[in-house]
Amino acid sequence: MTEHKPEKKVCVFCGSSFGVDPNFSKSASELGVLLSNNNYGLVYGGGTTGLMGCVAKAVASNGSYVHGIIPEALVSKERKNLDEIKKMNEELKESVENHRGATPLDDSYGKTTIVPDMHTRKRMMAQEADGFVAMPGGFGTLEEVMEITTWSQLGIHAKPIVLFNIDHFYDEFIGFLGNCVAKGFISPENGTIISVATTPEEVISKLQSYKVPEGRFNLSWKNQ
Repeated sequence: MTEHKPEKKVCVFCGSSFGVDPNFSKSASELGVLLSNNNYGLVYGGGTTGLMGCVAKAVASNGSYVHGIIPEALVSKERKNLDEIKKMNEELKESVENHRGATPLDDSYGKTTIVPDMHTRKRMMAQEADGFVAMPGGFGTLEEVMEITTWSQLGIHAKPIVLFNIDHFYDEFIGFLGNCVAKGFISPENGTIISVATTPEEVISKLQSYKVPEGRFNLSWKNQ
């Protein structure tokens, strides 16, 4: 299938595990199809297991752009052709490690870029993407969505951020953020930086209708 050039690219943060609810992976695949159908490309963390794999394969198999960005430290030690892969920036065909074991990468998940560290990975994803979506995940997913939200608050970017609250997964987290606003640690304006969606269709709608909140910092980040 020929890859078509997207109008915009969305960075999706999510788990490399499937979770215990089958609707997590179902919703991830549905979101991937909708992203492609709405001419969005995908930027993500480069894994092919769990929700990462579901959304990436759905976008790629539907003919749209997928770019996985993975730190070198996560590449499996079994990598005979790593130097050549780096030099040619070809798709990674070996395996990468996650908390559950090996995460193989192949052409069906788009192109892959190997970077030296996690900071480079997150910076590249943020720079390439025109918006961000967080699906269910663990520590890494929470860290990524919180960092990109903080960057918005500080004025580093003004891109949409959508929390995909599949089957109430993020209810407690949303409540925590509301409590931060109520207790005076987040302003009411900055409390709206993150939009919340409960269906794949609503994710697309929130990306397209996002309005940058008032009251954010307007700082200079020339060195970012």
